[in-house]
Amino acid sequence: MDQTITHWINGFARLNSVFDTVMIAASEAGVQLLVFLVAVQWWSGKEPSHVRHSCVAAGLSFIIGLGFNQVILLFVQRVRPYDAGLSQLIVPPSADWSFLSDHATASMAIAAAFLIHKLPLRATAFGLLALIICWSRIFVGTHYVTDILGGALTGLAAAVLVKLAYREGTRVDRLITGIL
Repeated sequence: MDQTITHWINGFARLNSVFDTVMIAASEAGVQLLVFLVAVQWWSGKEPSHVRHSCVAAGLSFIIGLGFNQVILLFVQRVRPYDAGLSQLIVPPSADWSFLSDHATASMAIAAAFLIHKLPLRATAFGLLALIICWSRIFVGTHYVTDILGGALTGLAAAVLVKLAYREGTRVDRLITGIL
């Protein structure tokens, strides 16, 4: 089923040059755009200390989630779908293994952090962008669906871990969120 869905999504590649361009842009620059949008939230006028706390939590979730992935990559070395002959690659090949998707982990960690910190509008916007990024990684041929799902789960796990460990209103939090 994983291969079938992956092949189906990737099958739309090269059918429409405009859609290809959008998916390539989402795949190659989506995470950077998401990080930029989080950084801009630092100067939000509404509830600045809570929003800033959420921005820090999103950054920590991002880093911890990618750290989880690096540990998992030591044990799970899955060949990319284009190397297995399952997908057509429309971006440059990746040098690392397929499972887990770092893009899915990073983008979902950010969206989950804002959702967990009860900022629903931001969480929805970041979540939609994260879904586009995740979809694009399958579309361009670099990941299987389960690579994306696994990455999303590590991003969510990282956000939950940060929520438990990094408390709002503590001395450290006030120091960090008081910057700028």
